[in-house]
Amino acid sequence: MKFKSTALLLACGLFGTVLPICARGAAQKDYLSALEADKIRDAETSNERIRLFLTFAEDRLKKFQYELEHPSSNHHGEMLNALLNAYVGCVDDAADTIQIGIEKQEDIRKGVDLMASRSKEFLPVLQKYSANGPELEVYKDNLDDAIEGTQDAMKDAEKAKKKVSPPPIRRKH
Repeated sequence: MKFKSTALLLACGLFGTVLPICARGAAQKDYLSALEADKIRDAETSNERIRLFLTFAEDRLKKFQYELEHPSSNHHGEMLNALLNAYVGCVDDAADTIQIGIEKQEDIRKGVDLMASRSKEFLPVLQKYSANGPELEVYKDNLDDAIEGTQDAMKDAEKAKKKVSPPPIRRKH
């Protein structure tokens, strides 16, 4: 009997040690650096998280453009596809943050406006490469996903503008 309780206690102790480690690993998105993930986690408002995700998306898009103009000697195709996947992940997470903010009835007007304007900036860049990008066959599928994700985010932002309540009006008596 003593052996069973010791084994159970040991198992619970190991599970209690392993679970937080696994939870921490799952929290970080694979396309964000540790520093970026910390910034997202430390952001105090949904507006700030949306801004960060869109900043990271822009960074990935600029790196994608740079990689096309200055191809690396190794893993060039993998790099292009990884950057597009990371871009889409950031845009999707920003859109998800907007939806969560709406559900929680937070004031996310700034984030919604930022998503609407930034997605309108991102889309022509992506469409330019879709029309006549160098080495298009290497990254076409991911580029199509990026375009679709950006269009979806733009539509979601327009819908969210209607759902987000206007700021309160202070009346003087």
